[in-house]
Amino acid sequence: MSTQNTAPAAEATQSSPVRRVQQHRTYLMCRPEHFTVSYTINPWMEPANPTDTDRAVQQWQTLYDTYLALGHDVHLIDPIEGLPDMVYTANGGFIIDGVAYGAKFRFQERVPEGPAFMEWFGGNGFDVVDPVQVNEGEGDFLLVGETILAGTGFRSTGDSHRELGEVFGKEVVSLNLVDPRFYHLDTAISVLDPVEGPDGVDRANIAYLPGAFDEEGRRILAERYPDAIRVSDEDGAVFGLNSSSDGLNVLISPRAKGFEAQLRERGYNPILIDLSELLLGGGGIKCCTLELRGASQ
Repeated sequence: MSTQNTAPAAEATQSSPVRRVQQHRTYLMCRPEHFTVSYTINPWMEPANPTDTDRAVQQWQTLYDTYLALGHDVHLIDPIEGLPDMVYTANGGFIIDGVAYGAKFRFQERVPEGPAFMEWFGGNGFDVVDPVQVNEGEGDFLLVGETILAGTGFRSTGDSHRELGEVFGKEVVSLNLVDPRFYHLDTAISVLDPVEGPDGVDRANIAYLPGAFDEEGRRILAERYPDAIRVSDEDGAVFGLNSSSDGLNVLISPRAKGFEAQLRERGYNPILIDLSELLLGGGGIKCCTLELRGASQ
């Protein structure tokens, strides 16, 4: 059964000098009605291990219901039979200010997802940019303030970083992933405060797993985000960083105990969501959550 920490936000902020501010989010999700693991495209996937689709749906439902309870808007894309990884909507594109840069998946098993997501974006009022380069959307692209952190090494190509910068006109900082367990950037970095808060304070900050990056990547992150939370490999290995934050509430794996404590110390309100069944496919909370920036309400 999924577990959820419902500690009041006021309690969570008392130990930190910084007042965390919740910001409204709009997300895209996909119910895992066809979830299974029938192929291997990352170290977490073992087709020989049985999966429970009903349990995956129940766990996913808890995540969905939690977003709604927090006041966020959630849109749904219809699942397509034969595409079990569509539940990981974060990989389906990258959206800023109503512009949707589509995904072009590396592995053939997921290639059909790209057009399906772009069709949804186009049908829901977004300006769609067809990708030329291989990229896996918000799995590898994370907006931090006005900067886009972009991962490469396993899925998205370095050329997609150039394309991304041309599409959005923002600074793109490339980071090389070196541990195959953390094949997408959103498994190794959690964006805790993505944008300037409503009180005008720039709160852009992250948590990350140093061991997921090469030496240059670690140098860049340490230089740019000196106040970042550095998470242990133990917490990273349970997809603790594959989390979702609204600036105050941070939805994380219940097994990431050290990260939970670090968040509380910084004034965040951790909410524990168990997606252990979906982890069998190599995805967690953030993988199941694509932010629709500039979505029409």
